[in-house]
Amino acid sequence: MADFDLFNPINHEIKIVEKRLLQSITTDLPMMDDAAKHLLRAGGKRLRPAFALLSAKIFSENVDKIIPMAIALELMHMGTLVHDDVIDNSTLRRGRETVKTGWGNRVSIYAGNYVFARSLSLIAPYQRSDVIEILADASMHICEGEIRQMISCFDVKQGLKDYLRRIERKTALLISVSCQLGAMLNGASNSEIIALKQYGYYLGMAFQVTDDILDFVADETVLGKPVGSDIRQGVITLPAIYALRFHPRREELAGFMSSSELSHRYADEIIDIILDSNGIDYSTEVSCKFVKQAQNQLQILPNVPVRDCLFEIAAFITGREY
Repeated sequence: MADFDLFNPINHEIKIVEKRLLQSITTDLPMMDDAAKHLLRAGGKRLRPAFALLSAKIFSENVDKIIPMAIALELMHMGTLVHDDVIDNSTLRRGRETVKTGWGNRVSIYAGNYVFARSLSLIAPYQRSDVIEILADASMHICEGEIRQMISCFDVKQGLKDYLRRIERKTALLISVSCQLGAMLNGASNSEIIALKQYGYYLGMAFQVTDDILDFVADETVLGKPVGSDIRQGVITLPAIYALRFHPRREELAGFMSSSELSHRYADEIIDIILDSNGIDYSTEVSCKFVKQAQNQLQILPNVPVRDCLFEIAAFITGREY
């Protein structure tokens, strides 16, 4: 998504971020160096750095001082992905083997820790206790979100509130923080910072709901991982929650989804039942509502082209294919 036209206002800065990402985690230990850089070399949407830079650019054309923060945010995100793939036993991410597959669990854990630690060293020169507090709080809540997801696997009785609370911590929080910090570090007023923080939150919620829809309907070659990965891992997402409540075969579906063995054995049938429900349409409506809420937050911001860019990015979220 970082190559998407709507990121044109920060294309130059994103290229700098991309170059410095690899430089920032270089180490003399070859195994660690290769493992830490593997996921970065696979590319990515670079959403978090992009939103930090775009939010900052609303208030000043010069966003050079935001670049270290943008890199740090992406490294934090990368570190969590490396750990996630260990927990989920994932073999593919972005169409490439995971760090876990290439180097094993132990190296993956240390590589994720190393990447996360490097992000902290990039933040330190700001000498802003408020920034550190925001990032520390976000990191703790992200960990809580992952634990919530882990203990809720194969729990077919969870509801909408459980799901929303989980994805808030899993995805929305770090996007929200990215927007918030970009504004904070570039001269925004308190009300403008809050507006961008809320924009990032709602946009992050829409992004994750759309991600969960794509797990059922996307082209695997575009998505970069097998369709139905969540089902096989026992992650109950919004389309499934809807089907478990309203589909005529909901009791049978609950049985299929209640254990790892059955979820793998009946994965194709589970997907068919969920697609046969209105779960995809319902989830799309939820995502669109979050997009509208995100766009509404932009009204109090300065009327500059970057604000329009953020508006259009939100609209793009629900129509993406990857």
